[in-house]
Amino acid sequence: MDEQIRQIGERLRGLREVLDIPAEEVAELCDITPEHYMKIESGEADPSVYRLSKIAKRYGIALDVLMFGEEPRMSSYFLTRNGQGMAVERRKSYKYQSLASGFRGRKFDPFMTQVDPLPDDARFSKNSHDGQEFDYIVEGRMEITIGNKVMELGPGDSIFFDASQPHCMRAIDGRPVKFLVVVE
Repeated sequence: MDEQIRQIGERLRGLREVLDIPAEEVAELCDITPEHYMKIESGEADPSVYRLSKIAKRYGIALDVLMFGEEPRMSSYFLTRNGQGMAVERRKSYKYQSLASGFRGRKFDPFMTQVDPLPDDARFSKNSHDGQEFDYIVEGRMEITIGNKVMELGPGDSIFFDASQPHCMRAIDGRPVKFLVVVE
């Protein structure tokens, strides 16, 4: 994970240098302090897929380039075999697997995501991003908080929501939760 985060930070720094973008501008876009953004570039802080998505959309670069360092190549279809999507680990207990990393010009990004349980009743901090999000629970149970509303979802349950609303997820019942995430 640390190596992936460091490489993403290097790509962000390279993008900023090539486009001559001040760090303050990117930090403002991501709704974080410039100091926190510089920690992301240096690999000391997690960039989060949501922040990377904001940066990719704003500066017209494929999300895959930031996440994986590769330009998508396919434009007719892209097949991802079970368990073979490109993996990104946001946090130690939050993992993404891209299901369309090689498809060029995507209008949305699908991920298979796993959230491991946190100790005690600890929670992740809320995130928000432009667009909409769809989550479909495959295995386990999840608590999702959108704004002040807290809901529990189990296998087969799904939720579609305005992703600009602050939200976070957490595994419940002491077991990981696996779910499909589609973000626009």
